[in-house]
Parts: sequence; structure tokens; C-alpha cells
Amino acid sequence: MNIDTLRNEWDELTKEYNELEDCNRRYIELLEQLHSHQQKCFNEIKHQRYRMNQITASLKQCKTAQTPEEKSKVEELNKNTLKRKAQIHEIEQSLPTNSGLYLKIILGDVNVSILNRNDKVRYKDDYEKFKLILNVIGLLMAFLNLIFNYRALELAYIFLLVWYYCTLTIRESILKVNGSRIKGWWRAHHFISTAAAGVLLVWPQGEHWQLFRTQFMYFNVYINIVQYLQFGYQKGLLYRLKALGERHNMDITIEGFHSWMWRGLSFLLPFLFGGYTFQAYNAWTLYKLTTYPPGAPWHVSVMCGFFLLLFSGNIITTLLVVPEKIRERA
Repeated sequence: MNIDTLRNEWDELTKEYNELEDCNRRYIELLEQLHSHQQKCFNEIKHQRYRMNQITASLKQCKTAQTPEEKSKVEELNKNTLKRKAQIHEIEQSLPTNSGLYLKIILGDVNVSILNRNDKVRYKDDYEKFKLILNVIGLLMAFLNLIFNYRALELAYIFLLVWYYCTLTIRESILKVNGSRIKGWWRAHHFISTAAAGVLLVWPQGEHWQLFRTQFMYFNVYINIVQYLQFGYQKGLLYRLKALGERHNMDITIEGFHSWMWRGLSFLLPFLFGGYTFQAYNAWTLYKLTTYPPGAPWHVSVMCGFFLLLFSGNIITTLLVVPEKIRERA
């Protein structure tokens, strides 16, 4: 290839680069326009809320001495107000949202809002895959720890738990910013589990740990099997409910039992209650270990408290759902 041919190719590449520069310039202009439109949307939302609050306050004063026609108009306005609030909430899902304190502490003041709807769903699906894959890895490692009593293998597994729950809390916080309706207890459950895994990581090798170790590994094997069943069945049920328009696109699978799971997943309840009973049994075992053998490290009593807290939160949250659904079916 001679120098003239190379020169021609370079000139052609330069033209393409000029097109790239022009494309980038238009892209930057659109980004600036996007920011301007976002600010305008925020201002309009603020205005809508302010005016709705005024109308709602005035409606409360119109409740006395009303004719049937006036009552009908008031009722219609109340319905329209509720509908408008839902519409504004839907609009907010397409705008950047405050990350919240936890993400600001972990990631800094970074915008984690995913504005594209398809990207939101893709991120949620990636979260579901992450849980399933780590669940299988956790099950295998817990099973290996039942067969082999090696400290390095124990620490690797416990470190995996710390990393898994830390990552889970961050991902769930990002999902919540982007519209996932994650209930408060199930988020708190993962924060507590992160702290518990951290305590396990620094629990020194000794008699108390060895007395609890096998039971703890059996517990993890059981929990991982139940969670794998849950995540698999919940994913299928959520897909059907979303297709019917009965669930939100950003709803996710959880470790516990929620009202929407009653249709098709109630068979999992005995397994869930079995897991909760196992948590209570862990708390009881650790409580006994605080007194005998003597000289129990502080990790024993702290883990006892964590398991008791997890059992209480899980059982109460589930029991609040079950009676309500039984009454609905009666």
C-alpha cells in the first residue's frame, strides 16, 4: 500500500471524525435540553402538589351542609385527586430521584436513577439472576462445610455471606430508587443479616463455635434450598401477574411471604415456617451456649439476639399476611 492510498484513507477517516464531532455536539445539546426539561417537570410536579393540597384543604371545609349534588361533586373531586397523585407518581418514575442516605454513604452523591424503562427491568432481572446464582453457590459451600471442617473453608463461606448481603442491600436500595416496592421488613432483614454475617466472620475459632457450627451449616443448607424454591416459583408467578396487570414491572422476589404469593405459592408456607422455627432454635441454642460452656465470647449473645430478631420479624410479617388472605377467601 503506497503513501497516496494511506493519505486518502486518512482524509476519509478525518471526514468521519468530523461527523462524530457533530454527532457528539448534538448529543451534548440534547443532554442540556434533557436537564432543562427535567427541572421543568420537577417544578410542575411541585406546583401540582401545592395546588392539590389547597383543593384538598378546601374540600374538607365543604363537608357540612351539602346537597346530594354537592356531595357527588366532592366525591368526584376526591377520586380525581387520588388519581392525579398516582399519575404524578408514575411521572416521577421517569425522572431522577434522590438516592437516599444509605446509598450516599456507600456510593457518595451519585445519581443511580435509571431513566429508561427497559434498562430498569433489565437491572431488576440481573438482580434476580444474582440471587439465584449466589443461592446455589451458598448451598454448595454450606454443604462442603458439613463434610469438611476446615477453618479456611468456613471463613470463605462466611465472607461470601458478608459480601452477598452487602451487595444485596446496595442493589435493593438502587431498585427502590427506581420504583421497586420492597417492603420495609425485607430490606431491614438483609441489613440485619449483613451485620450477623460480619459478627460470624470475627467469631474466633473455639469450643463455642464448634458446638454451633454444624447446626448453623445445616440451617444454611435448609434456607438455601427453600430460597431457591421461592425465587424460582415467585419469578414465574410474578411474570404471570405482571402479564395480567396485577403487579408492577419492578416488583421483585423476596425471602418471605407476601400477599400476592397466596395465589399459587401457599404450598411454600410450611417450608417458610420451618425456616423461621430453625431461626428460633438457633437463638435458643446460642442462648444456652452463653452459660455453658463457661467463658462464651460476646459473639454468642449477639448472634442469639440477631437470630431472635430475624425470627420475630419474619414470623410477625408472615402472620400478618396469612389471616388477612384467609378472611378474604372466607
